[in-house]
Amino acid sequence: MPSATRPQGPFTPLDFQLVLLRRMADHNPDLVADARTELGASIADMREANKRWQAMLHSPRARAAASRYRSILGAPEPAVMRTIGDLKCEALQWPLPLWSDLRFEVLVAPNGAVWNEWLVRAPDAESPELRSLDDLTPWSCTVDEAARAFAPARPLEGSAPTRWGLAFRAPDGEGRSREVIAEFTWGLLQRTAVGDVAV
Repeated sequence: MPSATRPQGPFTPLDFQLVLLRRMADHNPDLVADARTELGASIADMREANKRWQAMLHSPRARAAASRYRSILGAPEPAVMRTIGDLKCEALQWPLPLWSDLRFEVLVAPNGAVWNEWLVRAPDAESPELRSLDDLTPWSCTVDEAARAFAPARPLEGSAPTRWGLAFRAPDGEGRSREVIAEFTWGLLQRTAVGDVAV
């Protein structure tokens, strides 16, 4: 049985996973309900975790983002240096029990600023085979994986800071190329919209 609202204590990795789920609930309430059950958390727990997270983000004494993640999720896995255009950054990754084949990744600039925060495939996990629209199911892939599978993909501005969009073409079940808009929350696919006319 999901718990009643838990007494307030330190913000934990469980609370952080509930924050991720809270944003995803707008598009996939059934998947989120199943995930909450797996975590042993109630809707009230999820709302409370999100409320506390927002309070942390907007507190006058808010920590820098990278420090905040370290304090909640612990020490990251060994950092990897990444090059984006002409700029180098550090990629910090943490495992999350709910998505064992994914990692929560934070890209940190040399000056300590955080450039990005999202879910990516774990280095030792197999990426999904994305060949057509049928493969683009909720939570099946990350932004990065969809962009590679259906290149060239055009990035779109998301409707919130934790949301991203991609526009690309993908074959449908009949092999026709269709215009697709894919929406992601925290880097994980949530839904797709397909053009009515074959292109």
